[in-house]
Amino acid sequence: MNFLQFLYNNEVFWVIVITIYALLVTVLTKYPYRWMLNAGLEKNVAVYYDRKIVHMLAGGVALFAVPFVFKDGTFPFPYIYPLIVGLCLSVLTLIPHITGNLIESVQVEKNENEVHFCLMWGLSVFVLWIVFDNPWIAIIPPVFMAFGDGITGVVRNLMYQRRTKSAVGNVFMLALSAPVGYVLAAQGGIALWGLIAAVVASYIERYEFGPIDDNILITVSASLVLYIGHLVGPII
Repeated sequence: MNFLQFLYNNEVFWVIVITIYALLVTVLTKYPYRWMLNAGLEKNVAVYYDRKIVHMLAGGVALFAVPFVFKDGTFPFPYIYPLIVGLCLSVLTLIPHITGNLIESVQVEKNENEVHFCLMWGLSVFVLWIVFDNPWIAIIPPVFMAFGDGITGVVRNLMYQRRTKSAVGNVFMLALSAPVGYVLAAQGGIALWGLIAAVVASYIERYEFGPIDDNILITVSASLVLYIGHLVGPII
């Protein structure tokens, strides 16, 4: 085995790569941020766009690498590695809030939703991978959170130029999440449960309860639906 093969088959290497990749995407948002400000957009609008860019390009793209790069290796539990990535990114995104040195292109005071995003990204994959023993089903809830909620935010920002909750955004979220949930859940023989999970997650995205934001609600609600599907089995 040559060195490149060793790296490809080394899960720790991919933990580092995905973590650095997510941080790099986050740091590079300063460029669209500056462009949007120069184009006359308000700061809060630019930040909101950038947060959704990170949702999709960092969180979402990395999710589809998970089933390929985290396999049975030297460590007997491959599902531990996404959890490590999520925990690392949670800490790294929390530190600027603690120190007061926020990343201005994506972070705002008294709003730690991106920390919750990172935590739920890793935790939901970890739990569902254990339940289903299937990484493709495990990534479904965070895919809803990354791409579904991401497109929702972009649509709402285009329409209202501010962070708000609107049913129009939920329609777009469902349009994206439904086929993805169906196809991914089909890998475990519960395709329709993936569709139901998309409907539930797209509906509940509109709500927040204090510190329990939509990132938590989306992943928890979708995970619960999938778990029910695991207990009940295929609908048809």
